[in-house]
Amino acid sequence: MPRFVAFLRAINVGGHVVEMEALKRHFETMGFSEVETFIASGNVVFSSKGAKGLDGKIAAALGRALGYEVRTFFRTVAELAEAAAHAPFAEKEVAACPTYLVGFLSKELDAASLARLKALETDANRFHVRGRDFWWLSRRRQSEPAISGRVLEKALGQPTTLRGVNTVLRIAERYRP
Repeated sequence: MPRFVAFLRAINVGGHVVEMEALKRHFETMGFSEVETFIASGNVVFSSKGAKGLDGKIAAALGRALGYEVRTFFRTVAELAEAAAHAPFAEKEVAACPTYLVGFLSKELDAASLARLKALETDANRFHVRGRDFWWLSRRRQSEPAISGRVLEKALGQPTTLRGVNTVLRIAERYRP
């Protein structure tokens, strides 16, 4: 059975606290197997018979169970391994920046959204897009962003959730296809 990673937005941020064991049970109740959570920030690895409609199914079930909207972005473990292996910025650049994130999207960016994202680039903030994922390299700490989530999503034209590259690397390493 195929393995997937769900990246959930609004888990354990903004006053929404969900115990990882409870999150695991919610996924098992939805009929998924081999469910594991990875750090307490809304990363869930699970097996499912198929991918069709997973994001909507998970978001709807968690919305009902938790009482608030939980945007869901999923990748196969193979897709995540590809994202983890992708290195769009030089190591020297990465070493000089305190913030290096991967953003997960539901669909690829259209030309207008890509242009809006590129318009946000400065010497302090650089972006790279590949498929339904994008990388954000910033000279600012994540706690002092120059670009708010609201501005970023407006540019993207769709919701996103962000994870540190190191988290993505750790998940990919642990759950190699």
